[in-house]
Amino acid sequence: MGLAAGFKFLKTRSSVLSWKPTGKLQQTVANCVERTGRGLHSGDISTVRILPAAPRVGRYFSFQSNVIRASIDNAVKETPLCTTLSKDGYSVSTVEHLLSALEASGVDNCCIEIAGSGDCDRSVEVPIFDGSAREWVEAIDQAGLKVAVDRDGKSCEKLAPYLNEPVHVTNNDSFLAAFPYSKVNITYGIDFPQAPAIGRQWFSSTLLDESFYSKQIASSRTFCIYEEVEHMRNLGLIKGGSAETAIICSMSGGWLNPPLRYHDEACRHKVLDLIGDISLLAQDGNQGLLVAHIVAYKAGHALHTEFVRCISGVGQKNGTFASEELTT
Repeated sequence: MGLAAGFKFLKTRSSVLSWKPTGKLQQTVANCVERTGRGLHSGDISTVRILPAAPRVGRYFSFQSNVIRASIDNAVKETPLCTTLSKDGYSVSTVEHLLSALEASGVDNCCIEIAGSGDCDRSVEVPIFDGSAREWVEAIDQAGLKVAVDRDGKSCEKLAPYLNEPVHVTNNDSFLAAFPYSKVNITYGIDFPQAPAIGRQWFSSTLLDESFYSKQIASSRTFCIYEEVEHMRNLGLIKGGSAETAIICSMSGGWLNPPLRYHDEACRHKVLDLIGDISLLAQDGNQGLLVAHIVAYKAGHALHTEFVRCISGVGQKNGTFASEELTT
């Protein structure tokens, strides 16, 4: 996967989407969620507070008194091994696990206050915890949900994006395609021939409800290949990484910190990432996860977000991104 490889798009018009009623009202958290932890790449400590918000507000980060909406418009194109949101010189990185949990749990509107250790910091990273979304899902479940209402006590119906035509983006032998379908169905494939314990895996399922996500997806952890750890650290990455924040696979020795939570945990984690990245399609407190059959193979954060740019009508004909071959 080369640094200068270009994307190829089949559709770049917003008309490929139709927003339809879900029969549900937009929701927010019933109580504040607060968690503190260390960032995977920076190694720095940060504290996140998730606060209730009114309908049509959507999800947004508040960092150093700056508002950064969880929107594809704010997604940085060339961020290695994570998804970063940036606006007016301030950035929040590794947002994908948190956004995945919020989207899947039905938190449509919320203010995400985040603070690092420095008062003058212009960048901050969301805590990684155990490398999965389990901590966030459990915290949201403890806080509970409620219908989002404005100052007048009015609620708002939640809409969902339906795909009207097939769309795909590609980069070399990696691709992400979507086809019109009546439900959210995700099929994801990965291939790591250099690490036979991972090898080629496929995971496919219809995401029926929040319960399926919490039981089958949320606990899957990020992974890396042991022999590539030193190279990543030389690039200034995974400063906060350890055997407690990821599952580690050796090319010759297999998994170094078993047991796995699922036999295909690595592939399930890619689905977790995909949900978080596609949630950037959300607008005005509506659903971000595309109602379609989504098929991905050897994709990563850069391809995920370029796909969202494509279907949201802001995709460019060509783009570049950093290689994501080393890890998720």
